[in-house]
Amino acid sequence: MPDLLMLAGRLAPEAFALAAPVIALAMMGAGMIAAAVSGRLRTGVLLAGAGGSGLIVLGVAAGMPLPARPLWAVLAIILAGVSFAARGALFARSAGRKGWLIAAGVVAGEATMLLTATAMPGALPGWLLALLPAQWASLALAAAFSGTRAAAVIAAILALGSTAAATLLVRHLWPRRWPYAVMFTTWLAASALVWHAP
Repeated sequence: MPDLLMLAGRLAPEAFALAAPVIALAMMGAGMIAAAVSGRLRTGVLLAGAGGSGLIVLGVAAGMPLPARPLWAVLAIILAGVSFAARGALFARSAGRKGWLIAAGVVAGEATMLLTATAMPGALPGWLLALLPAQWASLALAAAFSGTRAAAVIAAILALGSTAAATLLVRHLWPRRWPYAVMFTTWLAASALVWHAP
């Protein structure tokens, strides 16, 4: 993978298309694992937001332009942080002290697919990537910086928000099992929304 900080100074918005997956995965790792370890949603949200914001500030300091759509960037960071932390908090509630292992496995799996797709475009089918919340966050962040693809960023932000709400419902109603059907259906609907967004 090319040096993202060197690319930032030369390619501006195009470079952010490469940096966005890294930022999304950093947020996912920080938010999901922190919430799973601590069992606290707030901890995961704060760490995910701090990680994403910090990496964006670092990129801007290295020469990246400010987001063309700052509101989209803020919404993407907040909703991605809540969505990722909600899953980590659910893992903490459902798996106890081993919840962080599940969170680490989920992050590793999504990181493998997202970084593969970034390094080798076309290697993975688009429908598979549309299933990944980290990809949703990456799309939203990239579009916020480029200022283009309004429909795609709105779809990604809606997907992050809806899955966060569904996951929090499952966490709240644990140990009942029926809410998992709501969460799974929401995830599939959100994936379809992202997949069909222009």
